[in-house]
Amino acid sequence: MAERSTAAVDVADNSGDEPLTAKAGQSTSDGVAQNRERETDSEEAQGSGGTESPGKASPPELHSGHKLAGRYRLEECVTRLDGFSSWRAVDEKLRRAVGVHLLPADHPRARSVLAAARSSALLGDPRFVQVLDAVEENDLVYVVHEWLPDATELTALLASGPLEVHEAYQMVSQVSQAMAAAHREGLAHLRLTPSAVLRTSTGQWRIRGLAVNAALRGISSDTPQRTDTEAIGALLYATLTQRWPYDNDAYGLSGLPKGVGLIAPDQVRAGVHRGLSELAMRALANDGATASRHETPCTTPEELVKAIAEMPRIRPPEPTFTAPPEYQRTSYQQGYGRPAPHMGATQPVPAPPPPLQSRTGKALKWAVSALLIAALGLGSWQLADALMDHKKSDDTQKTKTTDGNGKGTDKTKPAAPIAIKGAQEYVAKGDAQAPRDVDKTYDGDSSTYWRSKSFVDGPEMKPAFKPGVGIVYDLGAQQTVTAASIGLRYPGDHTTITLYGTDSMSPSTSVDSMTKIGTITTTGTSAKITVSKKAKTQYVLLWITAMPYASGDQYSGAGYKQAITDVKFTG
Repeated sequence: MAERSTAAVDVADNSGDEPLTAKAGQSTSDGVAQNRERETDSEEAQGSGGTESPGKASPPELHSGHKLAGRYRLEECVTRLDGFSSWRAVDEKLRRAVGVHLLPADHPRARSVLAAARSSALLGDPRFVQVLDAVEENDLVYVVHEWLPDATELTALLASGPLEVHEAYQMVSQVSQAMAAAHREGLAHLRLTPSAVLRTSTGQWRIRGLAVNAALRGISSDTPQRTDTEAIGALLYATLTQRWPYDNDAYGLSGLPKGVGLIAPDQVRAGVHRGLSELAMRALANDGATASRHETPCTTPEELVKAIAEMPRIRPPEPTFTAPPEYQRTSYQQGYGRPAPHMGATQPVPAPPPPLQSRTGKALKWAVSALLIAALGLGSWQLADALMDHKKSDDTQKTKTTDGNGKGTDKTKPAAPIAIKGAQEYVAKGDAQAPRDVDKTYDGDSSTYWRSKSFVDGPEMKPAFKPGVGIVYDLGAQQTVTAASIGLRYPGDHTTITLYGTDSMSPSTSVDSMTKIGTITTTGTSAKITVSKKAKTQYVLLWITAMPYASGDQYSGAGYKQAITDVKFTG
């Protein structure tokens, strides 16, 4: 796992409306079929800024297999529109999929695209699809960005119906928080459509095309915060109703009936959550529309974040359990060779067989009786013998515990705490996390802690980028560790911790070569490890290889991370 995801998503969205240039979507010379992008964010569909004239610049004549900068090999053209093209490509140097936007260096928007890409790259927020490179070279301007193969566009999610209420709540919460953070850095999106919002396989929402998508199409706005806020309101409206909140169809969604104006989502579809319906109206009231209720409109993403925080939290639905099928008797249980009884028919109760009355039967009964008597006698003798042995054992134990001036000699030694003399962060690969805070994990104060950085991928860490994070503890001398208790700051799915015995505060061996002491996986804020392999060691490595997802705070953004508050060893 790297601290910036190396996965990728195509920033160019194929929304399915008419292209701005009629013939720009022809297939490339190598015969790869093109997905023609169709503009849907007109003033009627989005309620936002217009589009600049593209001039006479034509898209560069490139084909699959062409390499940029000797490393980015173009694979498939996914969009060819308005003088620029977007491609799925492969970064041969890092062996990963990427997306690439291409346009001629003399394109009227080339300078603004470069500026937007570089500004977006400096933000570095993992909630946005990251810009990896922005270059002008050989009469071309190209922008390289992430490609997320496990992500699904909101457009595709809405094709099967509106989202479940908790999913809609998570979408508007995460998107609003991300856009508020972007606006605090002076960045706007201006083209926040359903195809620009993605849900990953872990359930997190990410936004693609920050600043870049608008620059590619020449979209601008005098009120960028209001424009993005209204766009978030339209996204929430669509997730609640599966309708676009304007009187035209867009992004595969039907618009509202003409002439009725903007009506609340809970008036469009039955069963819509009242609080989310009101929230959508507060965000959509920015375009001159009048909300059906009297809440104050939200004109910035920051105001939308505060409005969401004031709502009662919407919890995920309870899991449903399917009742097991009714038990069916097999033909063997019903009786071999006999058909199953008909339902509702009264079955006669068979008469019990007569008792054994023959000479053989009587002999059999006597034999069984004799065996039972012998078994009872043997059992009584064994019970008496066991009681005698137990009494002797008690006497011997009393003698041992009172020997030596009344002090016990065979009692089990209670577990004793082992004092930690020092600690140091262990870095197997990449950068350190918070090396100055390691002493806070054993200072006896649960309010202080050592923390990891925030990672994009998880919960399991990726050995190729970051195999794990951890701290080496010095116990002062060779100790036999029997257990460890670890306090954690973030709950969730899931944290995996392993203890290793090692040779020094700065181990000379890799983690795989160390002596494994014990391991645990937890979803809570505490972990208790019982040592499975007792061995004497002076240095113990606490190694974390999986961390839960947590929201952002004053130290780091949202992502997969963990913090250790208290560590105690016993021996």
